[in-house]
Order: sequence, then C-alpha cells, then structure tokens
Amino acid sequence: MPRKQKPPPIVAELGRPETPEETAARKAENSLKHRQRQTVQNLILALGASLLLVLVIVLLVPRSDTPMERDIDVAAVAEQAQVATDDPLAVPVLPDGWRANAAELRTSNVDGVTAWYAGYLTPSNEYIGMYQGLEANPTWVAGLLERTIATGTVTIDGVEWTLYDNRGSGDDVGNARYGLTTEAGGSTFVLLGTATPEEFETLATALVPTIDAQR
Repeated sequence: MPRKQKPPPIVAELGRPETPEETAARKAENSLKHRQRQTVQNLILALGASLLLVLVIVLLVPRSDTPMERDIDVAAVAEQAQVATDDPLAVPVLPDGWRANAAELRTSNVDGVTAWYAGYLTPSNEYIGMYQGLEANPTWVAGLLERTIATGTVTIDGVEWTLYDNRGSGDDVGNARYGLTTEAGGSTFVLLGTATPEEFETLATALVPTIDAQR
C-alpha cells in the first residue's frame, strides 16, 4: 500500500499551507537578511581591527613632553630680505637662552606698510615681537599696539623709547602687554610682547647698533 505524503505545514500567519512561490520568496528573504547580518558583523570586526591598529601605533611612537620650537637663523633670513630695502635690517645679537621662532618681511593689509619681523622666545619662555617698519606711519604703530595709550618714555643705552605698559590694565590687548617704540632714519622700531621689562631692555640694547647706523 503506497505511503501517504505528509501534507505541507500550515503557516500560522497565513492560516493555510504556503504556495511554492511563497516558500521561495520566504527563503530568499531569509537569505538576504542573513547576508546583511554578515555584512554588518564584518564591518564591525574591520572597524575594531582598525582602532586596535591605531592604538598600537600611538603606544609605540615615542613622544616628548617638551614642545617643539623652531630656532630660526634671523641673520640668514635678513640677508635674503635685505634686497627689499636700503635701510639695514636689524639682526640683534642676544645672549644664550634667546630663540627666534619666526623671521620674515610682512606687509600690512590695512595700510601697506612693509616691516621686518622677528619673533623671539626669551629665557623666561615669554614672547617679544620685533618689528622694523619701513617708512611706517602712526596708524601702523597703533594697530600693532592694539591702539593703547603710551604710558611714558624710557632711555636704554642712549636711545629714547616710548613705553606702553598694559600689564595691569585688565583690557584684552593680546600680545601687547608691554611695548617699546622708537624711530631712526626711515625705520620705526616696535617691540611688543609678554616678557619682563628687563628682557625688553636686553632686546632694545641689542638693537642700538642698527638704530645708531640710521641716525
């Protein structure tokens, strides 16, 4: 006697057996979902491996707690820049412990004044910017010093400087917490920064040969 074929199971949500087309569609959908889950898992594993590699590189690369500071050869840069002017560009000779982190000719976008600039870090790790404006004007000077008001004058090694002491003003004056200005020939010299008055005096003294040469 032939064996009876088992009837197809009834699908609960349909209330009847699946048709062959419905069975094929369900299997295709299940296969798609499986592939999608595999893709997401692979992405997560790849991302985790990448993060682990970055962590290993960070741990292996040697680091220093000392900030990297450029030490610019101001004299060499000044020699190249000298072709732009007949006025001798200042190259102050400073004691050990002073470092230059910038040196260049700068042209103001406001009034077109060209200036020789050198930025210095002092032995106390403070900043002084030295500007030598070529045929400068009062507007250029005022802009550098945040339009603050002069507080007096000081004579350093025979050169009289106008003093701008903004250390106790409480105003936001940027780097112009202390400043000195003087003129010689076609140059206007501006020193400004956050260093001590004694360090400003050291730099001003080192500029005397250049200033005297233009008187």
